[in-house]
Amino acid sequence: METLELKKIYKNLYAPSAKKVELVEVPRLNFIMIDGAIETGSEPGKSPLFQENMQALYGAAYTIKFMIKQRKENPVDYPVMSLEGLWWVEDDHFDITIKDNWVYTVMIMVPELVTAEVFAEGLAKLRSKKGDQPGFKRLRLEPFEEALCVQALHIGPYAEEPATVARMDAFAAENGCTKRGKHHEIYMGNPLLADPAKLKTILRHPVSR
Repeated sequence: METLELKKIYKNLYAPSAKKVELVEVPRLNFIMIDGAIETGSEPGKSPLFQENMQALYGAAYTIKFMIKQRKENPVDYPVMSLEGLWWVEDDHFDITIKDNWVYTVMIMVPELVTAEVFAEGLAKLRSKKGDQPGFKRLRLEPFEEALCVQALHIGPYAEEPATVARMDAFAAENGCTKRGKHHEIYMGNPLLADPAKLKTILRHPVSR
């Protein structure tokens, strides 16, 4: 059986150094995605829609992984990659302590062998096991390309990310780059299990020279 070592292939994108901010070139990658917005008075960890979306996203990612691994012809194994999130506000009022105006896309990278046909087959299998849950209709398979980005590994609580973002902004300015696109987080740990002081989150911002 062939094994795709995605974490090794994309090591520079998913295992950065915690000691430095760096410029990386992010190619066109394949993702299962789902969109949402945090409800008024809520936050990601307490949002019913966010939890529903997460269950749908992980359900699809694991169903498709095992479907490909267990197929009779050309089975392929690959890891389910880290959860990623694109976050933004549409009212221009961003405050790290106020989370109920946040809009998001959460996503998981999958190999190119996950085609539209494979994705549709995987969703059909998921529905046959779990029923036609509302979140399944919001799932999509889509390429995403960020090109040149500033990237850093943040260690610590999410609330302390602004300090790392400030380092990234300073590095971008020093290298003649201007930020564009959405705030991108890649979650390397489980916030429900990990010590908040040891949480690892890759922060990535697309930039233009």
